[in-house]
Amino acid sequence: MSKGLRIRRGARINLKGKAEKIINESVGSRTYALQPDDFFALTPKMHLKEGAKVQAGTPVFFSKNNPRIQFVSPVAGTLKAIVRGPKRKILEVVIEAQGDEAVSHTVAQPEKMDREAIVEVLLQSGSWPFLRQRPYNVIADPEVHPKAIYISAFATAPLDVDFEFLLKDQLASFQKGIDVLHQLAETIYLATDQNYQSALAAIKHTTHIPVSGPHPAGNESVIIHHTDPLAMHEKVWTIRPEDVVNIGLLFETGQYSAQRTVAVAGSAVGKPHYIKTKIGAQLSTLCEIAEVDTQQNLRYINGDVLTGRRTQQQGHLGFYNNLLSIIPEGNQYRMFGWMPFKDNGIPSLSKTSFAWLSNKAKAIDTNLNGEERALVVTGEMEKVFPMDIYPMQLLKACMIGDIEKMEWLGIYEVIPEDFGLIDFANTSKIEAQEIIKDAMYLMLKEVG
Repeated sequence: MSKGLRIRRGARINLKGKAEKIINESVGSRTYALQPDDFFALTPKMHLKEGAKVQAGTPVFFSKNNPRIQFVSPVAGTLKAIVRGPKRKILEVVIEAQGDEAVSHTVAQPEKMDREAIVEVLLQSGSWPFLRQRPYNVIADPEVHPKAIYISAFATAPLDVDFEFLLKDQLASFQKGIDVLHQLAETIYLATDQNYQSALAAIKHTTHIPVSGPHPAGNESVIIHHTDPLAMHEKVWTIRPEDVVNIGLLFETGQYSAQRTVAVAGSAVGKPHYIKTKIGAQLSTLCEIAEVDTQQNLRYINGDVLTGRRTQQQGHLGFYNNLLSIIPEGNQYRMFGWMPFKDNGIPSLSKTSFAWLSNKAKAIDTNLNGEERALVVTGEMEKVFPMDIYPMQLLKACMIGDIEKMEWLGIYEVIPEDFGLIDFANTSKIEAQEIIKDAMYLMLKEVG
């Protein structure tokens, strides 16, 4: 892979408010939360009731479909609330932080442990959910032997984090995590920015893939597709770079690690920078440190502006998120907004806006600048979709629930976030990510 992977199709969206390369160390929060919706197709079953005392690493709930997969508290304290929605669906498990007690596990050097022992440590410690499985992006099945594990340290989404900067002082723990993962899969692909002299290229037990190109070049789906595409019945795993560090810290200390370095970014952020906290931290704490004017009408997004999930200022950080995007709400009407060449500061892939002439960072809000309309053949989707898959035909097959066509057209190779740029680029304003998500639920139900 020395020549690297060069992606041509896609788009670079340069937005105001990118996080400065400053890390605010060890910021605590009054409450932390686990949100089952962060885990695709998971049905949680509670271990504990409200009021229970927990240590960092105490199991809180488990997967109904596979009780071996545990979800543990990121901190010590008290289980304050189990927030439920319609049909008593668990939306959030809130833990009030107090103390620093932690559950300890017996670990050894990874090379001295067999695969079954490592799997058991990861399951019991609550670190197993860091691993996700393709197809469908579900939590990895402990019984599966994947053909490879993919790690992308090249984040290309708007305002996304710089993993090279985030990991620069944790390379030893990252290597330890890789040593652990090497016992689970023979092949580990590690993707980095081709335009940067990466320190990660020296990590042992990995196949280094330098990647260049516009978003979504850094998505795991794109890298998998262009290196070793998934055949039917094959499985691969993916893991976030900082979660490799968390696994490394588990095998260094014997305790569950829930560290999370978050880039608080966006045009509404007074001091966009990186903040080191823990999984599930309360967003209001991060906003205060980043000097966000909470009196404004703002959109808080767990993740990037294309694929993240909307939340509230009093909400909590998502399990896998290294990015909190904050932008103004676009709830105002733009007079004559339909006219070409009007309001050219708006990021657009259309030549009717002069914004494409300049790469200057632009401010955005949540205005859709249009409404949902008929899906017509324009070629817009194909221009920003860097996989040998026909995105419009796949979306149509998903909309009608034609499982055979979905299989032929590549449903096993994609996840909703791969269609984030299509949501932005296509003039039909359809919710492509929701269509793919619903189709994946159908595939799990009917095919498994």
